[in-house]
Amino acid sequence: MKHLEEKTLSSKQIFKGRFLKVEQDQVQAPDGRIYTREYITHPGAAMMIPLLPNGNVVMVHQYRHAVKQVMLEFPAGKRDNGESSLLTAQRELVEEVGYQAGELQLLTTIHPVIGYSDEHIDLYLAKNLSKTEQKLDHGEFLEVVEMNPKDLIQLVREGKVSDVKTQIGAFWLDKILREEWN
Repeated sequence: MKHLEEKTLSSKQIFKGRFLKVEQDQVQAPDGRIYTREYITHPGAAMMIPLLPNGNVVMVHQYRHAVKQVMLEFPAGKRDNGESSLLTAQRELVEEVGYQAGELQLLTTIHPVIGYSDEHIDLYLAKNLSKTEQKLDHGEFLEVVEMNPKDLIQLVREGKVSDVKTQIGAFWLDKILREEWN
């Protein structure tokens, strides 16, 4: 599919925040014309589906300022500089919900907003959980909840879970629990 690729002619950073950056590139498209592309660079993240021995999953309610509402989500967090995705998953699981995983299985990598960001999120199934102390980041406020996977799928179906990473995680979990995917 090389014939669809754009050639970057120049690139400049037009905004730098605490962890997000906005880049502006001049590109030559397949039609030979020059276009401007703006996009957000992101360090990447990991999301965990913590599966308890009773078959329920551990989730969080968290206020998300960009959408001005409390969302139901699987625990997740951004990668720190130089940190592997697996280490991010282990760290964030303890920080957000207070569990350590005896097993973290990488399920897939998603790119949730390809139209304007290079963000990627690695999705993990976390099993053999042991309770530990929750270690929230400064300024992070969460409510940890336990949810039956069938109830979660119903909430997705009803449009009450709109977070894309959580929806995808719920679908993966459903396939795994039905033994359609391993």
